[in-house]
Amino acid sequence: MIGSRQSIIIWLHTLKQVKMLRRYGNIHYVSKKLKYVVLYTNMDEVEALAEKIQSYSFVKKVELSYKPFLKLEYENSKPDKAKEYDYKMEL
Repeated sequence: MIGSRQSIIIWLHTLKQVKMLRRYGNIHYVSKKLKYVVLYTNMDEVEALAEKIQSYSFVKKVELSYKPFLKLEYENSKPDKAKEYDYKMEL
Protein backbone atom coordinates (compact mmCIF):
# COMPACT_ATOMS: atom_id res chain seq x y z
CA MET A 1 0.00 0.00 0.00
CA ILE A 2 1.37 3.40 -0.97
CA GLY A 3 1.42 5.94 1.85
CA SER A 4 1.63 9.69 1.46
CA ARG A 5 3.85 10.74 -1.43
CA GLN A 6 5.71 13.91 -2.34
CA SER A 7 7.37 14.91 -5.56
CA ILE A 8 10.95 16.08 -5.99
CA ILE A 9 11.90 18.20 -8.99
CA ILE A 10 15.47 17.48 -10.08
CA TRP A 11 17.16 19.89 -12.51
CA LEU A 12 19.94 18.20 -14.52
CA HIS A 13 22.89 19.23 -16.69
CA THR A 14 22.28 16.31 -19.07
CA LEU A 15 19.56 13.67 -19.34
CA LYS A 16 21.97 10.72 -19.58
CA GLN A 17 21.57 9.75 -15.92
CA VAL A 18 17.74 9.73 -15.80
CA LYS A 19 17.66 5.92 -15.68
CA MET A 20 19.83 5.96 -12.56
CA LEU A 21 17.25 8.09 -10.71
CA ARG A 22 14.62 5.31 -11.02
CA ARG A 23 16.05 3.53 -7.97
CA TYR A 24 14.97 6.42 -5.70
CA GLY A 25 11.27 6.49 -6.61
CA ASN A 26 8.76 6.64 -9.45
CA ILE A 27 9.67 8.96 -12.31
CA HIS A 28 6.50 10.80 -13.26
CA TYR A 29 7.77 13.18 -15.94
CA VAL A 30 10.98 14.00 -17.81
CA SER A 31 11.33 17.30 -19.67
CA LYS A 32 13.83 16.98 -22.49
CA LYS A 33 13.72 20.67 -23.35
CA LEU A 34 14.15 22.11 -19.84
CA LYS A 35 16.14 19.11 -18.51
CA TYR A 36 14.28 18.27 -15.33
CA VAL A 37 12.75 15.15 -13.78
CA VAL A 38 9.70 14.87 -11.52
CA LEU A 39 10.24 12.01 -9.09
CA TYR A 40 7.67 10.72 -6.57
CA THR A 41 8.79 9.14 -3.31
CA ASN A 42 7.55 8.57 0.26
CA MET A 43 7.24 11.69 2.40
CA ASP A 44 9.31 10.29 5.26
CA GLU A 45 12.33 9.79 2.96
CA VAL A 46 12.15 13.08 1.05
CA GLU A 47 14.67 15.20 2.97
CA ALA A 48 17.44 12.58 3.08
CA LEU A 49 16.84 11.62 -0.54
CA ALA A 50 16.99 15.25 -1.72
CA GLU A 51 20.36 15.74 -0.02
CA LYS A 52 21.72 12.53 -1.52
CA ILE A 53 20.55 13.41 -5.05
CA GLN A 54 21.93 16.96 -4.73
CA SER A 55 25.40 15.54 -4.10
CA TYR A 56 25.62 14.06 -7.62
CA SER A 57 27.69 16.00 -10.13
CA PHE A 58 25.07 15.86 -12.91
CA VAL A 59 22.41 17.58 -10.74
CA LYS A 60 22.00 21.37 -10.90
CA LYS A 61 19.29 21.87 -8.30
CA VAL A 62 16.75 19.88 -6.27
CA GLU A 63 13.36 21.33 -5.30
CA LEU A 64 10.65 19.81 -3.13
CA SER A 65 6.99 20.07 -4.09
CA TYR A 66 4.69 22.01 -1.77
CA LYS A 67 1.50 20.29 -2.96
CA PRO A 68 1.05 18.00 0.11
CA PHE A 69 1.08 21.08 2.35
CA LEU A 70 -1.41 23.16 0.36
CA LYS A 71 -5.03 23.38 1.40
CA LEU A 72 -7.12 22.06 -1.50
CA GLU A 73 -10.55 22.51 0.10
CA TYR A 74 -11.94 25.99 -0.33
CA GLU A 75 -14.28 27.67 2.12
CA ASN A 76 -16.95 30.21 1.33
CA SER A 77 -16.71 29.75 -2.41
CA LYS A 78 -19.89 31.16 -3.92
CA PRO A 79 -20.77 30.49 -7.55
CA ASP A 80 -20.92 33.44 -9.89
CA LYS A 81 -24.52 34.61 -10.44
CA ALA A 82 -23.96 35.37 -14.13
CA LYS A 83 -22.64 31.87 -14.78
CA GLU A 84 -25.54 30.33 -12.88
CA TYR A 85 -27.99 32.22 -15.09
CA ASP A 86 -26.18 31.09 -18.25
CA TYR A 87 -26.30 27.46 -17.16
CA LYS A 88 -30.03 27.67 -16.47
CA MET A 89 -30.68 29.17 -19.91
CA GLU A 90 -29.02 26.24 -21.68
CA LEU A 91 -31.26 23.67 -20.01
